[in-house]
Amino acid sequence: MPDALDLVTETATMMSVLAAQRLLRIQGMRQEQLAETVGRGVGVRDLVERSIRLELAAAMRITEYAAGRLILLADALTCRYPAMWDALSAGRITEKHAEVFVEAIDQVPAEFHDQIIDRAVVLAGSEPVGSFRRALRTLIDTVQAATLEARHQDAVKTRRIWVEPGVDGMGTLSVYAPLVELHAIHGRATAIAQTIAGREGETRTLDQVRADVVCDLLIDGTTDAIPPEARGIRATVVVTVPALALLDEGAAKGCDPPVVEGIGPIPLSRARALCGGDAKWMRVLTHPETGMVLSVGRDRYNAPSGLRKLVKWRADRCMAPGCGIPASRCEIDHQIRWADGGHTCLDNNAPFCKGHHLVKDNSDWIVTQIAGSGGAIQWASPTGRVYIVKPERKVPVFRIETPAAPEPVPTF
Repeated sequence: MPDALDLVTETATMMSVLAAQRLLRIQGMRQEQLAETVGRGVGVRDLVERSIRLELAAAMRITEYAAGRLILLADALTCRYPAMWDALSAGRITEKHAEVFVEAIDQVPAEFHDQIIDRAVVLAGSEPVGSFRRALRTLIDTVQAATLEARHQDAVKTRRIWVEPGVDGMGTLSVYAPLVELHAIHGRATAIAQTIAGREGETRTLDQVRADVVCDLLIDGTTDAIPPEARGIRATVVVTVPALALLDEGAAKGCDPPVVEGIGPIPLSRARALCGGDAKWMRVLTHPETGMVLSVGRDRYNAPSGLRKLVKWRADRCMAPGCGIPASRCEIDHQIRWADGGHTCLDNNAPFCKGHHLVKDNSDWIVTQIAGSGGAIQWASPTGRVYIVKPERKVPVFRIETPAAPEPVPTF
């Protein structure tokens, strides 16, 4: 018999089916009215398009902007991306998956669509919306890796900064710049703020302290207003680069693009600059260094620095279903508790954000690392459902083949 959650998911599936039908009917209504404009000029078509949007908004009691987005989504799914519409109409994805898909794919040159769309439909059917958005962005950047360098150089020219006024004397400062630098800025501000927020007597929230830190640094240009223990803190950004790509331009063409944790693929020239720069940048090559620490057994509870970095690098993000918090901001958890005889090793450690760490340890969820899976985590819910979360990367394993024994020489 279905339980309460089954009834919820059944309703969610019906909502997806109905959303697909709504989009199909919106497109049918639009095509019917546009058919009358054939041969009457562009101006007439534009006027009818506006009329359609107005009537749809009025009939559905939504804004014209929302109606326009529905019209664009309907046209995209029914005309250009029918495979995604099929997935929505079958209830395999949500309407939000479809919106994320259309918004991303519409920005991709048509020559790459054949390499992306089918794989994206599969991703949408298996991933939560947040994970799907990140996976789709990575897929698109990987397929377009050959043109990433040129596109990045063009995009860098559009960097800018602006202020949007708010209410009650507040506002928003926005910076449009390379994402690597923005993550580094946020990471440094967070690290400084955490040090300040941990002091005795501090009453501000982490967000408030972080905002104050950024203002102090930008306005005064110094860290004099920052306590001594928080000065000198720098950002750490994890860059994963195929080793051969750093050494040979020709070999780089056959390698996966470099990846920054929490961002995705970046141009090779940018990766080379990062990997040759400040020692504060953590560099992870996809060929393991000799002496990689995989386990310290029962000798110590806290994982050594090398093991912590490897655990977080492998996962890339919190290993809870659908969570998007970068692993660098997560806590290292022992799957088998230390008190129960668990070891401090790669096969028993995984990163969880503070919230999901609390859920794992203090609720009826049963969370285990699947033996031999390379770090996959199984979450068994209180209702008996099972969710598998796979790490972003696999730790390379190299085996030396034993030469075959020579065949015996026959004797006569």
